Amino acid sequence: MCWHRLRRLLAAALALLLIPPCASAQEPPTGEHQAFLLTYGPGAIYWERFGHNAIWLREPERGVDHSFNFGFFDFEQENFLLRFVQGRMLYFSAALPAQQEIDFYREQGRSIRVQELALDPMQYARLRDHLLNSVQPEHRDYRYDYYLDNCSTRLRDALDVALEGALRGQFEPQPGLQTFRGHTRRSTVRDYWYYLGLELALGAPIDRPISRWDEMFLPVMLADSLPELTVLETQRLRPLVANDRMLVADGVAPPPATAPEVWWRYLLPGLGLAALLLIAARGPVALGKGLLLGWLLIAGTVGALMAADWLWTDHHAANPNANLLLLHPLLLLALVPVLRRPLAVLMTLGLVAALVVMVWPGLQYTRDVVALLGPLLAVSAWRLWSMGRGET
Repeated sequence: MCWHRLRRLLAAALALLLIPPCASAQEPPTGEHQAFLLTYGPGAIYWERFGHNAIWLREPERGVDHSFNFGFFDFEQENFLLRFVQGRMLYFSAALPAQQEIDFYREQGRSIRVQELALDPMQYARLRDHLLNSVQPEHRDYRYDYYLDNCSTRLRDALDVALEGALRGQFEPQPGLQTFRGHTRRSTVRDYWYYLGLELALGAPIDRPISRWDEMFLPVMLADSLPELTVLETQRLRPLVANDRMLVADGVAPPPATAPEVWWRYLLPGLGLAALLLIAARGPVALGKGLLLGWLLIAGTVGALMAADWLWTDHHAANPNANLLLLHPLLLLALVPVLRRPLAVLMTLGLVAALVVMVWPGLQYTRDVVALLGPLLAVSAWRLWSMGRGET
């Protein structure tokens, strides 16, 4: 997942626009040429948890010594906030002087892995032409998707063009090591609230089985996969990665290989808040009722936002979402006294259904969300029922 970078870095990319794509398709280089995959480790800020990557090309005769990067967006683009809410964000590609980009990530305290790619002249030419074309103003914008079309998948696809489909041909038939959710959970598990927010917002589509090709949405998975690839050269196979080294080894610790179970850290506050509702019910009536209805107002509002996300946006990774069994707009009906008992029944049925989803193999992973919300909703349903029909 890739994010906005400092605007001052973009100015340096303008010089590359003076180098047009080759007039003749795939014109091979006549002098020195090198291609590298740069993989930047996680950063200290939560949105940097997934890492980043770029392709560095060096071809002195063309004046190319640039890092091609697909991770830019502009806060000043037209309807930026609306596009973000609708899941229609526009990202764009740019090319920066490679050393400038490397220095930027070094200053940010990020690890930097450099993999030299052993491309023959025609493979290099296909990669160069594809990347030069991608940073031209008429081609640079693309609709960003967190899992299916991001900065890392764009580099993956560029390499596949260079290798004439060999990358996809090898890795698409192979089942992925984890699902999209597995990689998301392990990448964010150290961030309590960020992890919980993603677990709440992301739905069943990210729990489906994926291929190793799909897993390359994560920069580290692309970097770890390339050394397995061999390419044919003059009737013999050679490794694609000629050299693999850590230019900068220090940085934020990489995420665990798999996400540990952390549902207990959400169950404890869930039980605590449920106990608070029970204790408040034994105190002044206004206090107990106020806490209950205030909580359900918040929960119903969050549910309304989640339902709107499903119905009116392009956030495909969020829908369908089994968490709507727990948080939904109908919780707002708690404000209508005559509907409290029917709502209590509906909440109980929703909680039972959520528990079934949680334990049923192959469905959406909801363990953390159920651990937090389950106790709260169970007590809330009991309280609504006990308040009685017609009570104000």
